[in-house]
Amino acid sequence: MKYYPVYLDLKERECVVVGGGEVGARKALGLEGCGARVRVISCEFSEKFFPGEGSSLRLEKRPYEKKDLENAFLVFAATDNAGLNRQILEDARQMGILCCLADAPELGDFILPAVMARGDLVCAVSTSGTSPALAKKIKKDLAGMFGPEYAVFLVLMGNIRKRLLAEGHDPDQHKKIFRSLVEKDLPGLIAAKDREGINLILKDLLGREYDYQSLASQES
Repeated sequence: MKYYPVYLDLKERECVVVGGGEVGARKALGLEGCGARVRVISCEFSEKFFPGEGSSLRLEKRPYEKKDLENAFLVFAATDNAGLNRQILEDARQMGILCCLADAPELGDFILPAVMARGDLVCAVSTSGTSPALAKKIKKDLAGMFGPEYAVFLVLMGNIRKRLLAEGHDPDQHKKIFRSLVEKDLPGLIAAKDREGINLILKDLLGREYDYQSLASQES
């Protein structure tokens, strides 16, 4: 089967997870991490659902009902009851809602890839369900290729972009600048903690007012 790859903006979207086990917890916490408003329906909940203070998960301890899907953007059927999962899928489709089956993803409307994330760098790997083991291996390989320095690099690039746009947008000139920044192996310099080398590159390409310490800050 061929899947259409897409990244969804789930911020403030209503998402429902049915199932209180560890699989349901992974789905719910992943949705929450993307800013979704997550309701979880289950008669029992794994301790994984209680990550600590600050969690916005809404846990409803009771059996599933079709009306639980009203106003949902996405649904995950993640119970240990195959028949119930398929009923949830049928209900979701009747209501025009996309649904993923944790126990039989090929039967649902979408599948989740293996994901390697470094801040804003998100690499999703899918074998269209034919070999999850290969997808996990490629994910591991990517993690070795792209270290934590890439998260910092993207903060730097994002803040440079904001400042350039604020100063006036010159598409052709900015394109050249960003291409040069990418080709200068700034992630390698970040990993080596070579701030002087980074600042020399920024000064050469952008001017004296651009410095690593301020631009690599999340608050910039």
